[in-house]
Amino acid sequence: MTPDGSTVTMTGHSSVYTRNLAEGFSEASNPSKASSAMAWPRVRLVVTADDFGYCPRRDKGIVEAFLAGTVTSVSLLVNGTAAESAAELALRHSIPTGLHANLTEGRPVGPARHNASSLLSPEGFFLGKMGFREALAAGDVALPQVREELEAQLSRFRELLGRSPTHVDGHQHVHVLPGVCQVFAEALQAFGVRFTRLPVERGVGSCAWLEAPERAFACTVERDARAAMGPFSRHGLRWTDAFVGLSTCGRHMSAHRVLASLARALEDIPADRALTAELMAHPGYPSVPPAGGCGEGPDAFSCSWERLHELHVLTAPTLRARLAQNGVQLCAIDDLNSKRPGEGVPCEAALEPFLEPSPP
Repeated sequence: MTPDGSTVTMTGHSSVYTRNLAEGFSEASNPSKASSAMAWPRVRLVVTADDFGYCPRRDKGIVEAFLAGTVTSVSLLVNGTAAESAAELALRHSIPTGLHANLTEGRPVGPARHNASSLLSPEGFFLGKMGFREALAAGDVALPQVREELEAQLSRFRELLGRSPTHVDGHQHVHVLPGVCQVFAEALQAFGVRFTRLPVERGVGSCAWLEAPERAFACTVERDARAAMGPFSRHGLRWTDAFVGLSTCGRHMSAHRVLASLARALEDIPADRALTAELMAHPGYPSVPPAGGCGEGPDAFSCSWERLHELHVLTAPTLRARLAQNGVQLCAIDDLNSKRPGEGVPCEAALEPFLEPSPP
């Protein structure tokens, strides 16, 4: 992508892909079919704000983005210090709310609170984003304890909202990790939850603006997500056809880059076929210590100015206008139960055209 973000050059697919987003999505397929493609939305996009309940300042920004019409869904951290007030906001404003399953940050809500657990440090906190992954890879995480904690968080969600979550995804993408994805799928099926997130973003490994550690982590998340598709499918879970968010997190978010990622998802998709997609976002006003977090205080990610940057991108009219101009309709997860002509069910088969691994 050029410095102003207007042109995207992708390698690692069957051919070099260059797109000027000002020309819209119709280039991705037969131009003669462009008019029929616009007979209904080319893409139906769910915009999910993660970390709802982390702190009142983050929640204030998320609600503003929802009321502005860009954020269409939120994912609640039930072990967040502001979980109760966030649940009240969700009920007051009728915000579609799912569970942000957390196994990496703060304190648990399940039996691990009172007993020794493979999920926790000696101080009683989760092991952290990388610490949990390292313990899991070493075989030190007891998956039955993962199942107990997930079920406890699902039950806590019902206590707070009075209903089941619209969807469940994973804080720091823990839900697609090996082994975890199986017990995650089992727990969701037992609680009657149908929708989850599959964080596979086409071409993210070629996004030059991401620093090497960010690209490496994104590619690892994608690898795990592809492997999780089997357990997810076997337990009846659904997800959107495409995902955006690994390349647009924090300071990297812009209207140009969001549209570019959607355009990459549409490459090789016939113009008469509609697509469902999810944009993962983390907007809000930055946390101010000691308020916030999940029991340990807010982390650097939440205190960063990058949360405010995402909020500005999401609430500015530019993004909504460009989405509309390119045939993208904003919707909530529940809206995806109502399919349009040309849409299939979000599932493994729908993702086959663009599930090739991203270049490392």
